[in-house]
Amino acid sequence: MTNTPERSNSRWLVVALLTLGIIIAYTDRINLSAALPAIRESFPLTAAASGVLLSAFFWAYTLLQTPAGWVVDRFGLKWPYAAAMLLWSAASAATALVSSVHGLIALRMVLGIGEAAAVPASMRYIRENFAERERGLPMGILMSGTKYGPAIGAPIATYLVMGFGWRWMFVLNGAFSVFWLVPWLFLVRDDQRTATVANEPEPATKVSWAAIFGSRVIWGTCLATFCYMYFVYFCMTWMPTYFKERFGFSLTASSWYTFMSFAGTGTIAILAGWAADRLIARGRNAVTVRKAFTIAGFVLAFSAAFGAFSHSTAVTLFLAVFSLSGLGLATANYWALTQTLTPRSVSARVAGIQNTAANIAGIAAPWITGLLIQKTGSFNAPLVAVGFWLLVGIGCYLLLVRERYAVR
Repeated sequence: MTNTPERSNSRWLVVALLTLGIIIAYTDRINLSAALPAIRESFPLTAAASGVLLSAFFWAYTLLQTPAGWVVDRFGLKWPYAAAMLLWSAASAATALVSSVHGLIALRMVLGIGEAAAVPASMRYIRENFAERERGLPMGILMSGTKYGPAIGAPIATYLVMGFGWRWMFVLNGAFSVFWLVPWLFLVRDDQRTATVANEPEPATKVSWAAIFGSRVIWGTCLATFCYMYFVYFCMTWMPTYFKERFGFSLTASSWYTFMSFAGTGTIAILAGWAADRLIARGRNAVTVRKAFTIAGFVLAFSAAFGAFSHSTAVTLFLAVFSLSGLGLATANYWALTQTLTPRSVSARVAGIQNTAANIAGIAAPWITGLLIQKTGSFNAPLVAVGFWLLVGIGCYLLLVRERYAVR
């Protein structure tokens, strides 16, 4: 299938819209972290209880990833995603009405239900509309939204909390999401099993659930994804508090360091995806190229662990920003690598499975971090835990995620 200029322009507009959807989703995730100090004035919370609240979103979101992938594979991405956006917008806005911690937890779970379709739908679109040699750039743009969302959301949510209070911050976040639906409904066609991969004909082979879950690639990818996201969710949920308690920063200053860290990851993700595409287009093996970028990102991210042993504020701040930014080398490529090693017919389901692993980390990281802080009184143990999981992730890509183990 040959791309016409109109088709090419249209698919990039959809990628931009999908990226904006991811930015909105991740903004809605981090806004609780930015509002937490103010919320703790309304609802007394221990560090451990705060960790439970921060992880509540991921309980429902994680459980629904694989079912959401099946729905997208079966019914397409347009209408499931539109319904999901409406649900999570309503949940975000309704957070302003809660009068108890239990109400906060319940609405964070509803938010998780709404956002469950976002990643499987987005991954399916890229797999269906971009060939291997050009897939890294749209993947980098899309996944940069997972970093620009926190980067943009942290300072915006902070200013809204300071200017209007935490309840109005949730109302405004929810209202903005609804506007995304207008271009979505007009721009995106109903794609219920009708799309064809651009320039890459591939039969829609049937793959059993047993073949998927019996693959070393899937298990290695899922464990490595957990390791990657453990670090990301540590930063997303505890970084503002880390900067405030370790360095005495104001909430505003903390939000700007969070912005720099996540913006750095997002920018490098786009550049790394583009660079990998160029190497693949010149004839390099796609699996080798994307694995090399992924492992390099994990190695740079490991530098965060050294922050536990540094007594210099300048060095620790540099490592916090550098480590998360360096992880951007992996961001686009580890997702694109999964698509390379799995069939098109199960792309959304596999994305859902992979994102399940990602968000088990969303449950584990804030909860474990809260427990470690409460037990040790510092962030040193949580930083060592981050380093441990990053090393495990490197091992997974070296030993398990290999071309010979690709899902057939």
